[in-house]
Amino acid sequence: MTGDQPGAKQTRPGLIGFLLDRFGHLVRELSKFATVGGLAFLVDFALFNYLASVRHMPPVTAKTISTVIAATMAFLGNRFWTWRHRQRSNPAREYALFFFFNGVGLGIAVACLAISRYGLGSIWPGVFQTPLADNIASFIVGTGLGTLFRFWSYRRFVFVKAGIPPLPGTSHDRDSGA
Repeated sequence: MTGDQPGAKQTRPGLIGFLLDRFGHLVRELSKFATVGGLAFLVDFALFNYLASVRHMPPVTAKTISTVIAATMAFLGNRFWTWRHRQRSNPAREYALFFFFNGVGLGIAVACLAISRYGLGSIWPGVFQTPLADNIASFIVGTGLGTLFRFWSYRRFVFVKAGIPPLPGTSHDRDSGA
């Protein structure tokens, strides 16, 4: 019986309670990751549009620069807020892996932008070689796909758990008869 023994973990009743007990930690991590990512997205979006529209940089160059700057901000937010509860390994290792996986995420966003602008844009330049099309390809499609990849890879390879968590329902108490 859950909750009858002193020190036993309390569970919530019903399906929603079960889901919260089982996946609540993941929901909290995903919420923090989304907040950090949202702020980095705003930096990326504003800087990309400034560089491409005001400074007249080529869109792919502007996207590369804006993403590197936003990624630096995201690393700090994720390391010291989203996954602060996870064991810190070698900071150089974390930083290198973070930027490697962020590079893959950048590649996904840039590929979406390049396919839209240069692939589809060669067929329909009036539609796909516009600032609106660049923003949709880069920020909606590219960032969406890149974000899914980054959450998985950061959680799996960069900000790793310390050890293996104990199995639920096991007791290490000598008086429990186990």
